[in-house]
Amino acid sequence: MKERSAAALLLLTSLIWGFSFVAQSVSSELVGPFTFNSIRFLIGAAVLVPFCTRTLRKESRRPGWLKKTVLGGMACGLMLALASVAQQAGIATSGAGKGGFITSIYVVIVPFLSLITGSKVEGKTWIAAIAALAGMYLLCMGGESGISSGDLLLIVCAVFFSLHIMVIDHFSKDTDGIVLSMFQFLTAGIITLPGMLIEGPSVSVLLSAWLPIVYAGALSCGVAYTLQVVGQKYVRPSHAVLILSLESVWAAIGGALMLGERMSARELTGCVLVFLAVIAAQIELPGKRTSQQ
Repeated sequence: MKERSAAALLLLTSLIWGFSFVAQSVSSELVGPFTFNSIRFLIGAAVLVPFCTRTLRKESRRPGWLKKTVLGGMACGLMLALASVAQQAGIATSGAGKGGFITSIYVVIVPFLSLITGSKVEGKTWIAAIAALAGMYLLCMGGESGISSGDLLLIVCAVFFSLHIMVIDHFSKDTDGIVLSMFQFLTAGIITLPGMLIEGPSVSVLLSAWLPIVYAGALSCGVAYTLQVVGQKYVRPSHAVLILSLESVWAAIGGALMLGERMSARELTGCVLVFLAVIAAQIELPGKRTSQQ
């Protein structure tokens, strides 16, 4: 797959994630963070099971393949569970505006982690990352200031999302993306299950929140996170994270379309800045290759 095709998959991922913020906002008023995340991750795993059986039967005969896939899925699932729960808890204290911006600092954390692991990060990528961060500040912050305990949780969330992207980059090259995603969601669902049991949601509450939870599980998890795993096979992490950062733009658009929220001139400027940053990062300089193995 060419890098541009893979980038298109990541763009679709960001779109689905962005609109899932609407589902997350609605469900947060009905169920707790562990309940929401545990159910949606388990739904995501269940959605992928039918698509994994054939690959599991075929590839499990290869020495070490299943072990590496399971371990990769567990590592990805751990990072995903920790990031998602920290995000939910942080947003409850800091609000969605601050939450969206602080979470988005992973656009500069990932290139830094790439340097540590020995990957090359181009100068234009750093510029694009900083521009995207500035755009998301305009889009998400809305004049809020000060640091709270919720903000610290969101910083932790951003770190774990950055590690999640790096772990996917490490394991996705030699594993099947769909199978890796299935084990990822199963792990995350199991990790958050004890918290759900403590929250103790009633059946009536779960039924009232079924639609946003199913969207988050089937589409945001089952489809989008799988597209992320597949797309990242061919897109370097420092570029992938910029494309995925567009979720904040789609979230603002989704809020305007579905919740009647209006975007100010400041927010529209932020959207444009993020879009331009992502496009700039994808422009290939003369002599650069357009695909990765």
